[in-house]
Amino acid sequence: MDNYPNALPLTRKVLRVLLVLNPVFGVFIAILLIASFLAGDWVAKALSEHPEPIGSKLITGMRLIMIMGIFAVPIAQLVLRRLAAIVETVRVGDPFVIVNAARLQTIAWAMLSLEVLHFIIGSVASAYSTDTHPLDIDRDFSVTRLLAVLLCFVLARVFEHGARMRDDLQGTV
Repeated sequence: MDNYPNALPLTRKVLRVLLVLNPVFGVFIAILLIASFLAGDWVAKALSEHPEPIGSKLITGMRLIMIMGIFAVPIAQLVLRRLAAIVETVRVGDPFVIVNAARLQTIAWAMLSLEVLHFIIGSVASAYSTDTHPLDIDRDFSVTRLLAVLLCFVLARVFEHGARMRDDLQGTV
């Protein structure tokens, strides 16, 4: 019984789009980083909403955040690829396989890594902000994001247990 017949095809389409957009965003961040070295004043002016010149401290902070943003791209791509592979096993009707447990475990670690990176980016923004040019990037702790990470770790174990039980049952028949 399929209560949500469009959910899986929609999920597959969204994941395909995100798998393309994520590296594109990474390229844009890399271009912005390179531009900050080649035309630093122009980039600073473009990113600032204040007419006063931006100091080198703030530009350094922005560059560090861009570098960390670039590091986040392959981690996010890893999550998206693993999730797409899990969705594909659901589509073919066999999601409770050991490989999906490993995929969920990888997703959980990657999401935890992204959460740590989020905190570091927020800390850099706070450290490099100035009174006239604050870098307004949130570094607050999120219970929701932590619960998502924990949920992935738990689901990894559930999938592993379910796959082993199914294998045991097939071995006894």
